[in-house]
Amino acid sequence: MLKTIRFAPALLALMCAGAMAQTPPAEEPGWAKGRPKTEAAGRMAPVPAFPVPTAADKLPTPNLKVPPGFKVETWASGVLDARELRSNGKGTVFVSTLFVGNKVYAINEKGPNREAKVIIDKLPMATGLEYYKGALYVATHKQILRYDNIDSKLDNPGTPVVLYDKLPGGEDHSWKYLRIHNDKLYFNIGAPCNICDPGEYAKIYRMNLDGSNIETVAAGVRNTVGFDFDPKTGNLWFTDNGRDWFSEELPNDELNVVTGPNQHFGYPFCHQGNIPDPEFGWGKSCSDFKKPAALLGPHAGSLGLTFYKGKMFPAKYQGAMFIARHGPWNRTVKYNDVSVAWPDGKGGAKVEPFMTGFVKDNTYTGRPVDFLVLQDGSMLVSDDHAGAIYRISYGGK
Repeated sequence: MLKTIRFAPALLALMCAGAMAQTPPAEEPGWAKGRPKTEAAGRMAPVPAFPVPTAADKLPTPNLKVPPGFKVETWASGVLDARELRSNGKGTVFVSTLFVGNKVYAINEKGPNREAKVIIDKLPMATGLEYYKGALYVATHKQILRYDNIDSKLDNPGTPVVLYDKLPGGEDHSWKYLRIHNDKLYFNIGAPCNICDPGEYAKIYRMNLDGSNIETVAAGVRNTVGFDFDPKTGNLWFTDNGRDWFSEELPNDELNVVTGPNQHFGYPFCHQGNIPDPEFGWGKSCSDFKKPAALLGPHAGSLGLTFYKGKMFPAKYQGAMFIARHGPWNRTVKYNDVSVAWPDGKGGAKVEPFMTGFVKDNTYTGRPVDFLVLQDGSMLVSDDHAGAIYRISYGGK
């Protein structure tokens, strides 16, 4: 009996070790791949989205700073998880959502309090959005859908046409951004990881408006959630989020421009145009890939990009790009803003801050996502963190 008692702890330890060996370790989320084993890095994780919108009187609007002559005001509040913005040109603004909302809203520009009316609900990652010739295009992480005659069906959009249902899904970088240009629908498929061999992921594609004839537009694009076409040249410009966990200050997000076919923008082999990846860069040269037009800051979370085509803003801003820098999560010091960029005509661009004030005490009070230029020339900015939409106007000196 004494012998049994004496060896019980050892036996128990062996049994526990065996049980642990048979239990598979928890799968590491894609965003954590490459995270350093340090206490500081261990505290970092993607910023959680608020489950409810920020109250109108608590929004950061009074703290938002813009250049002289410009004005910022709250255009709509209570718009949970507001992401991409599109308009039918007739007074209706459509707003998509991502992780929290899983819905699409319609807002009447002239309606009382501009309340967000839910027109599509319970559609996971309903982020990609475009409006064209009376139809609303919506992309989830799995499908691209088209709601025909949407303007007369806001109370019941009905069953959509499924244009494409072979998107890879998943979680990491699987949300979409849509643009229609010259009767082609452009969309992104982000890398399914922080850093990996992406295969057919990490590209921008385009298709006919009926879902046929899918073509690759650009490769080596880790995660773009913002692109638009230069109204002067027709070239496609896009933001791209750099890899995580390289360091707090590197690499930068990129502003890129597609100037020809079969262009590769570096991922996963080269970052910000001049840094070979420590894992995938062996045997590669950064000179083999298309250089960025500009760098947008370390882990800036660069999202929406829109060319300003209105007439209200001063001539300096007409034809410029507005870029939403959503802000880093895996960086100790937080920052974000709305930036503006001007193509230099040589494949590069000059970038400078335009609207700041979304950070207080190193904490986000708002995070800009996307833009919409209204018919009067003013510009809307969505904020998924606070659940709001701001309007920027210009009134002169």
